[in-house]
Amino acid sequence: MRLGLNIGYAGAAMAHVWPLIERADQVGIDSVWAAEAYGSDAVTVLSYIAARTERIKVGSAILQMPARTPANTAMTAMTLDALSEQRFLLGLGLSGPQVVEGWHGVPYGKPLGKTREYVSIVRAAIAREAPLEHDGEHYQIPYRGDDATGLGKPLKSILHPVRNRIPIYLAAIGPKNVELTAEIADGWLPIFYSPEREDIFNENLDRGLEEAGRDAADIEIVPTVQVAVDDDLEAARDQVRPILALYIGGMGSREKNFYNDLAVRYGFEEAARTIQDLYLDGKKGEAAAAVPAELVDEVALVGTMDRIKDRLEAWKESRVDVLCLGTHDPQVLEELQATL
Repeated sequence: MRLGLNIGYAGAAMAHVWPLIERADQVGIDSVWAAEAYGSDAVTVLSYIAARTERIKVGSAILQMPARTPANTAMTAMTLDALSEQRFLLGLGLSGPQVVEGWHGVPYGKPLGKTREYVSIVRAAIAREAPLEHDGEHYQIPYRGDDATGLGKPLKSILHPVRNRIPIYLAAIGPKNVELTAEIADGWLPIFYSPEREDIFNENLDRGLEEAGRDAADIEIVPTVQVAVDDDLEAARDQVRPILALYIGGMGSREKNFYNDLAVRYGFEEAARTIQDLYLDGKKGEAAAAVPAELVDEVALVGTMDRIKDRLEAWKESRVDVLCLGTHDPQVLEELQATL
């Protein structure tokens, strides 16, 4: 297992995050990942990081598919890969209906079908084996809708990519999405992963791999884990609880919240319902307090550094390939990297 670094939505806080990234590059951390939601974008952040680092891989966790056409994503990936000297990792995700329709102003649609087509188009554009054409339910290239001019023609990228296949990682939580990821992607970006509950995902992972004639080595599993170091274990847990409460309680509606569904699948149904009720009622502090210690301990690294190092052993024994640390402390990177 290798270690990565997830800097989240760091676009506006790069001055504070940069010393961490610089140290990660120096001590041998495998990769640094940037996110986007409805604020700073990830592409600009990754461009900045790639220009100022030497060896660390730069990954998007994630680029939102509804924000960009597949061809635009392919252009971005080819450009970042060339500028970073083949260090770019393309992480993609559909996001949720609230962001897709509420921010980007496009229909959420059918996630499985759209993801499959999107990845196929991106791969074809990067491979550059022929002019780009796609005739699907969700995307048509060239566009052939009723309002088309009829002037569109298949094109091939004028940029010759450094690599004709750039690794694509998909963010997925639900069973069908995990299965699709195992079938078509080079990597999987799960959130709130628990090494003790891998069996919840294994059936879908293995089915997707089997359908594509692949084996476990063909997909890289790259979860992000929050790290909170404190001699007071409960204080360390309290650093992570608001993050879990935000996702389980507020990232979505009462009817559609993927993170709440995951907590239920983990066996925390009552707690998930309570967290959501409190959060949606505006009681965010109470929602955070309702996050069970057991859940925090499973999906995060909390407590003293010795406790965290001991806990890291469970992750080393799991299917995880790269464990991305959510931390602002360079010492955490150094000490945990030294344990590998």
